[in-house]
Amino acid sequence: MGSYRRGEQATMASVALAVALSFVCLGIDGVAADASNHRYKVGDAVPLYANKVGPFHNPSETYRYFDLPFCSPEHVKEKREALGEVLNGDRLVDAPYKLDFRVDHDSKLLCKSKLKKEDVVRFRNAIMKDYYFQMYYDDLPIWGFIGKADREGKDDPNEHKYYLYRHIHFEILYNNDRVIEINVHLDNNALVDVTEDLEVEFQFLYSVKWIGTSTPFEKRMDKYSQSSSLPHHLEIHWFSIINSCVTVLLLTGFLATILMRVLKNDFIKYAHDEETADDQEETGWKYIHGDVFRFPKYKSLFAACLGSGTQLFTLATFIFILALVGVFYPYNRGALFTALVVMYALTSGIAGYIATSFYSQLEGTNWVRNLLLTGCLFCGPLFLTFCFLNTVAIIYSATAALPFGTIVVIVLIWTLVTSPLLILGGIAGKNSKTEFQAPCRTTKYPREIPLLPWYRSTIPQMAMAGFLPFSAIYIELYYIFASVWGHRIYTIYSILFIVFIILLIVTAFITVALTYFQLAAEDHEWWWRSFLCGGSTGLFIYGYCLYYYYARSDMSGFMQTSFFFGYMACICYGFFLMLGSVGYRAALLFIRHIYRSIKCE
Repeated sequence: MGSYRRGEQATMASVALAVALSFVCLGIDGVAADASNHRYKVGDAVPLYANKVGPFHNPSETYRYFDLPFCSPEHVKEKREALGEVLNGDRLVDAPYKLDFRVDHDSKLLCKSKLKKEDVVRFRNAIMKDYYFQMYYDDLPIWGFIGKADREGKDDPNEHKYYLYRHIHFEILYNNDRVIEINVHLDNNALVDVTEDLEVEFQFLYSVKWIGTSTPFEKRMDKYSQSSSLPHHLEIHWFSIINSCVTVLLLTGFLATILMRVLKNDFIKYAHDEETADDQEETGWKYIHGDVFRFPKYKSLFAACLGSGTQLFTLATFIFILALVGVFYPYNRGALFTALVVMYALTSGIAGYIATSFYSQLEGTNWVRNLLLTGCLFCGPLFLTFCFLNTVAIIYSATAALPFGTIVVIVLIWTLVTSPLLILGGIAGKNSKTEFQAPCRTTKYPREIPLLPWYRSTIPQMAMAGFLPFSAIYIELYYIFASVWGHRIYTIYSILFIVFIILLIVTAFITVALTYFQLAAEDHEWWWRSFLCGGSTGLFIYGYCLYYYYARSDMSGFMQTSFFFGYMACICYGFFLMLGSVGYRAALLFIRHIYRSIKCE
């Protein structure tokens, strides 16, 4: 939820070409605490920032800390934030609490507050929605609820009394000259009744207690890792993942064995036919050897899909590398957003090269239009979704609404880095002068595809192709969703990487198997079918979104619903393009192999 300075630096250092973006990032990067080395003397001021408030069950619906009538100072001092922090919805300001290093306070007055009727209503509505607050103390995140609901004293069990906490106790652990841990306790004996619409006058108080500890500074983030999205017993998680992967791999192995035996019989049969009766009519997948490499319809769109999918696959690979080397610290999601933006910009040249190179192999002529289509294929829907959701966030006055300066930075990254690299990659692809490698000659006129049963059509085949890869990852999806759309974190990236590899293997194999059955039925239009079957797992993931939202989460409200389904639609669309390109590549390698293994006139 926050941004840890060393993690942000490691993200930028891990990107080889990040120098191209340095002038942009330096203008917005301000992640570090005031004391960058995190060492303090007795009495030194330790940076404490108030971040945001919002409903606990709606992680996207957050507001600025002083949007509620707390003890707001006359001049709110905002903290400079990195790009990832802003994208994450963080809006850090100086908190009114004074927590100097190793200085205890039994009960210190924060401010005297007089709440008007409208302020009482706002606090009561916030307590009804389980509002929480978030702060950062020396880059350590802390949380607490602003109030509580109680049925005590009410005759009707459906009615509640609402209380506002007015005393916060900070318990801070230190080791020599460094802060190790901070905990927040809310005093249940110091409450303000905000049930009735009456003016209330009271005092906000806080207390501070410093306690020594032997925990080293390097392990102070372990506390958050232990309370991550994983179960309490890590072995249970590993067992469930291994069980799922073994089941899928066994099923995949059985199908692979069957497919290899069928192919072996086909090769023997076709070799026998060539020796005995050359004029005998051929049947099966060899019968369509003159059509199987006929270029697909809408080849510009197909090449753009392949280029965008390859770029997203490269992006995912680099993100996994950064995660596995320990770049993303707990509650350092700002670094993840920064890495996504930077890596997407730097990998745009791959999309341009793959798209135009493949488009040229398909004898396409309008490569400029193909390049524009490649650039807009994924970013276009993402941009439209962002415009709608950002407008919703502005209407709600939520922190998810990006400031104008951040939008300008993103536009500059797109204009100065993404677009030039896309164009350079497109020019390089156009000039690569490679030809499509087809082991068989294509006939002048296509053969008619025989009438096939309904289950061999595109949609049923996509359903069969997406189910098996989805079954390999659905256990892990819950933990990922609880991290992205909740307050938990994900720390065991090794498990996620293993699941990702299994996903790629199963997607490639199931696409190859379905492509073989399609060719065996003498249906030679496999190009788009292989891409759609490979990417169909993205549709299953979006279907899981419906299940998660209504059955596993407590999210509600128009803003949270639109953010969840809007951005998940973009993520699943990205998975569709990425896995579709994997499925097509696997099918192409398979088809080239089998047609090289037979004699085609």
